Amino acid sequence: MTATIERGAATAPVTAPQNSPKNAPTRKKPGGFLGSSNGKKVVMAVTGAAMVGFLVLHMLGNLKIFFGRDSFNDYAHWLRTLLEPFAPYRTVLTILEIGLVVAVVLHMWAAISLSRRAGKARPVKYVAKKKSQANGYATHIMRFGGLTIVLFLVWHLLDLTFGVVNPKGFNSAPADRMIAGFDPSRWWVTLIYFVAVVMVGLHLRHGIWSAFQTLGWANRTRNQALRASAALVSAVLVIGFLAPPLAITFGVVK
Repeated sequence: MTATIERGAATAPVTAPQNSPKNAPTRKKPGGFLGSSNGKKVVMAVTGAAMVGFLVLHMLGNLKIFFGRDSFNDYAHWLRTLLEPFAPYRTVLTILEIGLVVAVVLHMWAAISLSRRAGKARPVKYVAKKKSQANGYATHIMRFGGLTIVLFLVWHLLDLTFGVVNPKGFNSAPADRMIAGFDPSRWWVTLIYFVAVVMVGLHLRHGIWSAFQTLGWANRTRNQALRASAALVSAVLVIGFLAPPLAITFGVVK
């Protein structure tokens, strides 16, 4: 006699539960690309490049003070009349200024977001400090230097752009405002400017090098050349920005 054995529950095929992590739909991280660390680093690199471009043009414009008052005033007038009569007076300059403000805000947002994310990822400090003195120095420069630069930018606009704290006031010629702003009697303004510009240079040197790394350009064969390039760009900008105020303060330009 042949016995028939039926398949029981033990041998029945097992289906994975619907809530199994294997079959669960993958959730996208909130914020997309900009919400990721790489996205924020790209934002910092792009906005940083925009600000470096602005600084280069601004430095070249400031150096026109060495060619006389008329040359500097003509340059300032040209900035305000770009694309006239197609665009109204000062339209292009205003757009550029708004773009610069947006770049600064995005740059700061990305920097603060990355700093907070790094803090959350490593809430407990290492028992053994592995950070080099150079890395710690760079971190302080980027953190406190950025705040110093923003505060100086506010003063700089009130002084030379809007004339609020300038001895000559808003209605004076740009060259007169610049020369009066760095008059020998206002040596403390030149000193503040000197410190702020040096901070900008240190910030730029580290920022440009970080941008090279973010863009994937840095490697063992290029590191030395890229570091030298970052230092050279920073040094040129620092010297170019310091030359006019120091020349005015020490009586070379009157």
